[in-house]
Amino acid sequence: MKKPKTLYVSDLDGTLLSTDSRISPRSSEIISGLSAQGALITVATARTPASVVPLLTGTRTSVPAIVMTGCALWNRTTASFESYHFIPETDIAATIDSCRNLDVHPFTYAMAPDGSTLDVYHGAQSLNTQEEKFYLERRHLALKRFHLGVTASDKALHRTMLCFAMGLKDSICRAADAVKACTSCSLCCYPDIFNNDIYNLEIYPPGVNKASAILALKKSLGAGRLVVFGDNLNDLPMLAVADVAVAVGNAFPQVKEAADIVIEPNYTDAVARFIEKDFIG
Repeated sequence: MKKPKTLYVSDLDGTLLSTDSRISPRSSEIISGLSAQGALITVATARTPASVVPLLTGTRTSVPAIVMTGCALWNRTTASFESYHFIPETDIAATIDSCRNLDVHPFTYAMAPDGSTLDVYHGAQSLNTQEEKFYLERRHLALKRFHLGVTASDKALHRTMLCFAMGLKDSICRAADAVKACTSCSLCCYPDIFNNDIYNLEIYPPGVNKASAILALKKSLGAGRLVVFGDNLNDLPMLAVADVAVAVGNAFPQVKEAADIVIEPNYTDAVARFIEKDFIG
């Protein structure tokens, strides 16, 4: 029996990316070759296009990338956002106030009027250790402009797609509970893959997550089968809607339990090799 048209979606960090936070030459070669043969392969990530674009340079894909945990699709051909969502005005105000009251200051991501870049605001007068590292690693990226010590204007808040906070577990988890109690936003609070004492908090529009974005993309492509790869807790929603849910060997225990299949760790080109075998076989 002929296999139905399949959409392959992989998380980036800890899954498709190797331990050096890059797509290995071998994985890039496999994915590019399969895409040239018509395979529908893409990524779903919490990252913004500012870091996704350079990461995918040299790797051919024909399907839009799911970015910012499903807040938008990024069209690699037109180099612009598509199918994007904004946080409601009342929710974004309540989110920022709730976090500030707990001395948590999220980065606020607003789409710029050009539709292809992001303005990133951080209202505190200083950055914590994790925030500073995050900023220094990204300040040079072309599709993102940081505004440190600056509160987003009302105009920018109307175009906010995502709030992202990071810090020690207790403070971030308290902020997550506060935002959950006073807004309709979707959110995900999870440990950093490199340091479990540090937690990340993603806050995005109501109903938005990787799963909803993947299902919408699957429908638009006319795919009848969905294969998903992940490693972290924020991947659980998309694994739940997959026809084949795959966890890499380095995934959190909860992710492995939720998966249909556990493959080798991310540093072995396991995702690309699995897609190759599944697509060709």
